[in-house]
Amino acid sequence: MKINLNADMGESFGSWTMGQDEELIGCVASANVACGFHAGDPLVMTKTVQLAGERGVSVGAHPSFPDLQGFGRREMHVPPRELEAQIAYQVGALDGIARSRGMRVTHVKPHGALNNMACADAALATTVVRAVKSYAPGLILLAPACSALAAAGKAAGLKVALEIFADRAYTDNGQLVPRNVPGAVLHAPDAALAHATAMLERGGIVTVSGGCIPTPFHSICLHGDNAAAVASARLIRTGLEENGWKIVPLPDLF
Repeated sequence: MKINLNADMGESFGSWTMGQDEELIGCVASANVACGFHAGDPLVMTKTVQLAGERGVSVGAHPSFPDLQGFGRREMHVPPRELEAQIAYQVGALDGIARSRGMRVTHVKPHGALNNMACADAALATTVVRAVKSYAPGLILLAPACSALAAAGKAAGLKVALEIFADRAYTDNGQLVPRNVPGAVLHAPDAALAHATAMLERGGIVTVSGGCIPTPFHSICLHGDNAAAVASARLIRTGLEENGWKIVPLPDLF
């Protein structure tokens, strides 16, 4: 039994620090690296890629709307051609840094509001997918299970890895509970482990009401900006491995 464990990383910027990347990267198998639009800068991107290379962790681009002040979590409405260019710009920047270190970007996972909006808006999802495919059709699209983004990726012929979130609650329609709602983010490591384990055992997305939306999935995500991210990642990895799961980088699943 193989599963991927991924986390968002490289989200520091200049003298501002976010997350505990050096510890977290030792717990996961794939890293989604910020590309400068919501966080990250050339030095942070380089350091994160180097850490990933040292740990055998696959590297993915984590593009967002141009929203440094809002950490990419504010909704924006960008014309399709402009958004395609913005996504290609970000993926290309990280890919260039990765190549300079003897590595390659293997997947793309949109960040924050871009990801959430593309999960529900088929037209926006198509724009995101078009940007990824035009840059490199061999890239893996890491997309939430039961989302319009995943459906658009499959329709375009991309390799699509479906993900669930260990540290986020789900509504009954399979979308993430908005962050401003109490209980939307699971901060306790044991709660994140229990949530991930329940979804693995029940074979789908477990919602806040206790229901389950059946779906396959390939990857479990933890948010690197969560204060308990490292503790949660360690506990989840240990728990999964004790139950017979092998944690592998995304490319190993295809």
